[in-house]
Amino acid sequence: MKTIPCQSPAEVHKIVHIPVCTFELEGELHVPAGAQGIVIFAHGSCSSRHSPRNQFVAQVIRAAGVGTLMFDLLTRREESEDQLSKALSFDVEMLAGRLVAVTDWVIQHPDARGLPVGYFGASTGGGAALVAAARMGEKVAAVVSRGGRPDLAGKALYHVKSPSLFIVGSQDDVVLDLNEKALDCMSCEKELRVVTGAAHLFEEPGKLEQVAQISADWFCRHMRTPQQWGAGA
Repeated sequence: MKTIPCQSPAEVHKIVHIPVCTFELEGELHVPAGAQGIVIFAHGSCSSRHSPRNQFVAQVIRAAGVGTLMFDLLTRREESEDQLSKALSFDVEMLAGRLVAVTDWVIQHPDARGLPVGYFGASTGGGAALVAAARMGEKVAAVVSRGGRPDLAGKALYHVKSPSLFIVGSQDDVVLDLNEKALDCMSCEKELRVVTGAAHLFEEPGKLEQVAQISADWFCRHMRTPQQWGAGA
């Protein structure tokens, strides 16, 4: 039986609580009217769904007609603990498990049901997104990693089928090297975009704008529904 894509006649913007194991994770679901897909954000260490950088990227993605789900990978208690140890934000397997659970929730949610799903990961969230994509297979239409740590995905890199885009600043030498090596392990459609003059956080003038537009273009390219492909959109 075919899945009928969500055709929301009006924009959806709401705070959601997503059940994961024995607790809930809070998130912000924002789906433009007529959205062609939805991107789930996986933030990195020392960050949250309120990250100004990720919020900006999400705004540009929505302007391109793709919905977003910004959610907290950790509970408030875990975030407090992680500020001291950083252990949880580097536990990529655990984070990927939560991302998978959230993806299953999104796939069934009335406001997003049937829409292609993508991942946007930053820092350690990039590694988690790739592990989750490997587990989810063709259910994930595309992945974007911004200044990510794909090396943390380990052997999962060999099993990623989703078209994957790595965006790294030219001045972020260590992370750039890690991204290049990780890309060599992958057999899916893949691309590395180096933003000239940018460091790890893309704080230089105009650089985050480049990241946002590159990301939006990647998701729009890979999130066409069967109806759109047939129409030559």
